[in-house]
Amino acid sequence: MTGLGLAAAAGLNAYIPLVIVGFLQFFDVVDFGAPFDNLANPWVLGVLVVLLLVEVLADKIPAVDSVNDIIQTVVRPAAGAVLFAASTSLGTDIPPVVALIAGLITAGTVHGTKAAMRPVLNAGTAGAAAPVVSTGEDIASTALAFAAILAPILVLVALVVFIWLVVRWLRRRRREPLTT
Repeated sequence: MTGLGLAAAAGLNAYIPLVIVGFLQFFDVVDFGAPFDNLANPWVLGVLVVLLLVEVLADKIPAVDSVNDIIQTVVRPAAGAVLFAASTSLGTDIPPVVALIAGLITAGTVHGTKAAMRPVLNAGTAGAAAPVVSTGEDIASTALAFAAILAPILVLVALVVFIWLVVRWLRRRRREPLTT
């Protein structure tokens, strides 16, 4: 569940779970082992924090958030793949290639859902939803990353809630008549 939660968190924001894992390793709360222990390197953490700040700011601005989502289409799934693989390096029987693919698919699915929903929300609210939704995604990514590491069973609960919310949103969209 740890890998799934970290990959899903990366699908929302690539840098939040990377920074959390890096700091938790830096302070010896967790140890994912080599080569993933490089996330705790102060230089790596510094770069990740700068990238996190850029991501957080860009994601709050309508239109810029959609461009950011296009750029992050490669970054978020890659981060999810690395994080899933890192979490399975702790003595599981999952082959590294399978872990990388599972992380890539998990983060890619979450990212794809987010990237598809954002332009619709922006158009429907004249961009007013962008900062609110983005802040909610950042909070969800942070909570999911911490839960994945400290209480992995909560990841399953979060996944069920996420799926329920997406299905509910899609059903509402189908019921609403198009206005021109």
